[in-house]
Amino acid sequence: MARSPSANANGSFWRPRASPSRGAGGSTWAPPVYPSRQTDGGVWISRDIDLRPRPRGFHLVTDEVLGALPELRELRVGLLHLLLQHTSAGLTLNENASPDVRRDLETWVNAAAPESFAWTHTLEGADDMPAHVKSSLMGATLTLPVRDGAPVLGTWQGVTLCEHRDHGGPRRVTATAWGE
Repeated sequence: MARSPSANANGSFWRPRASPSRGAGGSTWAPPVYPSRQTDGGVWISRDIDLRPRPRGFHLVTDEVLGALPELRELRVGLLHLLLQHTSAGLTLNENASPDVRRDLETWVNAAAPESFAWTHTLEGADDMPAHVKSSLMGATLTLPVRDGAPVLGTWQGVTLCEHRDHGGPRRVTATAWGE
């Protein structure tokens, strides 16, 4: 069977998912909740987590992410993969104690990708293209080991949302965990 260039390997077409409604009253759409699933290969957990809107800056979200994953406590050993589904924000694992570190990171990325640069992509505002560059620098994924029901983090490490837009809105993280 001949496939068109936009069809995927099994012949079906990729279609973007509908965007949630974000009216003045907030979102009326809720992300799907997938129950944990026991298989011969262990437990699989998949969950979309909507993080509350935050201003531009670096924000600790460890408690918000882990609070949405109570099934993680079932894992003796495994991995937790986090994907931030946005191109103008990022995720990083960094200092969770001193807010000065988060302020310094924000200062550095603003100097590395300034709004005053002669960007070509400016349709969404002066902060948009620098946000894409910053997101590429920070990355959108983290993979963390899980041991005894919790991610294995260093004493001063926390999951940090890097919000690069002035008004980025809610951000969605897809969490996938597997283990036994």
